[in-house]
Amino acid sequence: MGSLIRAAFLFFVCDSTAFGQWQQQTIQTDADFRGLAVVDSNLVWVSGTKGTFGRTTDGGKTWFAGTVPDAKALDFRDVEAFGSDTAYLMSAGAGEASRIYKTTDAGKTWKLQFQNREPKAFFNAIAFWDEKHGITLSDPIDGRFHLMTTDDGEKWIPLSEKSRPEALPKEGCFAASGTCLITFGENDVWFCTGGAKTARLLHSKDRGKTWTAMDTPLLAGIESAGVFSIAFRDRDHGIIVGGDYRKPDDTVNTVAITGDGGKRWTSIEKPLPFRSGVAWAKDRWIAVGTSGSDVSTDDGATWKPLDREKYNSVAFTPKGAGWAVGPKGRIAKFTKTDE
Repeated sequence: MGSLIRAAFLFFVCDSTAFGQWQQQTIQTDADFRGLAVVDSNLVWVSGTKGTFGRTTDGGKTWFAGTVPDAKALDFRDVEAFGSDTAYLMSAGAGEASRIYKTTDAGKTWKLQFQNREPKAFFNAIAFWDEKHGITLSDPIDGRFHLMTTDDGEKWIPLSEKSRPEALPKEGCFAASGTCLITFGENDVWFCTGGAKTARLLHSKDRGKTWTAMDTPLLAGIESAGVFSIAFRDRDHGIIVGGDYRKPDDTVNTVAITGDGGKRWTSIEKPLPFRSGVAWAKDRWIAVGTSGSDVSTDDGATWKPLDREKYNSVAFTPKGAGWAVGPKGRIAKFTKTDE
């Protein structure tokens, strides 16, 4: 029996590492990270609890960790970066805890661009089409999702009421990885939901002026369940992941794929455990969550486990350089081992 167990373990290790490995990196903080912006193979920004942000300019060999002044109580759930100097931080929280900061000097100083005054708002994610044109998403206020946009990278303006899509009863979004809201191309924007009787996707082709809603097959009907992350590798092929974050090992309706630009979403035959982030890594998909990470090389149809560490977010460059982040200062760099 012992030899059989050892053989099974070796098969698991060899089978999973054939698709890639995570290399843990060191940063001097125990903050929980959810925000992740991979600019290129050398430049990466991270963000998290205790008002913390981090930055590397040498591919993760060394990391700088800092805190935004007067923001140590904030949880920066998302970061978007443009080069080595410019980055935006978004904090999540009820009322005034939801904020947007910007730096143009590599984090030496931060400008508070927006502080929410609406008690019912709770920011979930921020995304950009380019350095000056972006959008941010909050949970619904009075039955409509609350979204704001910027056209100059400085001022944030709420969308008009007619441009804010209606929410289902108990529907909201998950500020788990910064990828419940994404932009694609020059004008497209998507966001995903949960908590209601149906887990939905909402899509705009005109930077948020008009929206189309569609149901997904992912787990729904529970406040802790729904779609947590969405990603596309091109205009047609995309993946959504999620589940119930309170049951991280359950594999009921946690992944769906599309090949027609999101018109139809199909559950895969063997779902993963709960996953909060998914990203395209040049020639493969990588999904991460609080029970581990997985890789797919057949466009999401089947998956192989990479490890069983805890992660919240994952991101890659178009050329395949990627990182994942998680609790207690966890940062890991992805290394392909099949080349």
